[in-house]
Amino acid sequence: MNRIANPRTTARRRASLPASPHLPPEWKLRRRGGVVVLESLPLARIPWLVHGFSTRVGGASLRDGERMLNLGYVEWDDRAHVAENRQKFARALGAGAMQWTGMRQFHSSTVRILRRDSSPPTPCRGDAMATRAHGLLLAVQTADCVPILLADVRKRIVAAIHAGWRGTAARIAQKTVGDLRMRFGTRSADLVAAIGPSIRGCCYEVGPDVAHEFGSQFAEAHQWFDGPFASLSTGDEPTPFLWLQFDPPGHDRPKRVNLDLAAANRWQLEAAGVPSGRIYSCGLCTSCHADWLFSYRREGQRTGRLVGAIGIR
Repeated sequence: MNRIANPRTTARRRASLPASPHLPPEWKLRRRGGVVVLESLPLARIPWLVHGFSTRVGGASLRDGERMLNLGYVEWDDRAHVAENRQKFARALGAGAMQWTGMRQFHSSTVRILRRDSSPPTPCRGDAMATRAHGLLLAVQTADCVPILLADVRKRIVAAIHAGWRGTAARIAQKTVGDLRMRFGTRSADLVAAIGPSIRGCCYEVGPDVAHEFGSQFAEAHQWFDGPFASLSTGDEPTPFLWLQFDPPGHDRPKRVNLDLAAANRWQLEAAGVPSGRIYSCGLCTSCHADWLFSYRREGQRTGRLVGAIGIR
């Protein structure tokens, strides 16, 4: 006997997993334990490694009737739900027994080197961390910023980077590779890099202050901006504080440009010697993919936090 499908149940089932976004062939979405994890296949093929980037799909957090995988201790969410979500995400990675290791991120170029026996009970301040110790799951939180995971395939060393625009301007990706070389003897050619979801140039509009900062630091900066970068980066435009006011009659609003942070960080990795063919970017924009990802630029204080995580089995 054929059962008649309940339209409401069918709609809920369809809504439980959004249509998959387009991904490069080196990337895949996997559903495990009720949550969806984004994986870089070149990293997934390394047998001693665990890694993944979270999405908002699944989880215990509840907002406006939607169950979601929020992994940050934000004001609107219950801490018990976040802890449960972190356990779900770690299990989905195959890292349920590993020690979750985060940082108090503050948009810096500070890199922390972690050891299993000296890992602090509370998160240290920094925006990148690296280890050769087994059992640590290095986790960086983002909600538009760029998450980068690195693996030294020869020496079995891993690193996780959080790169906002300030950290990117301070060359945190280059500095992390430099610290790996200095602390562990890593060769850049042995690194594999995965760049996870972040706000992309299509949606990340910035003002003269950001353009000027990048223009003063990078001769290549014009490659990462779309718009009147030359005039903004040289300080020819009015002060960005005019953006806090309404336009006065007869005056035009100062110009803005769009910044591709992922492209800027890819350039830094290449400049640090990581082979271009070993840098894999998922290409997903957090602001464009509202059904899959969190975006502070799009949702403000109501958004959650994504995590990019990596560790050694």
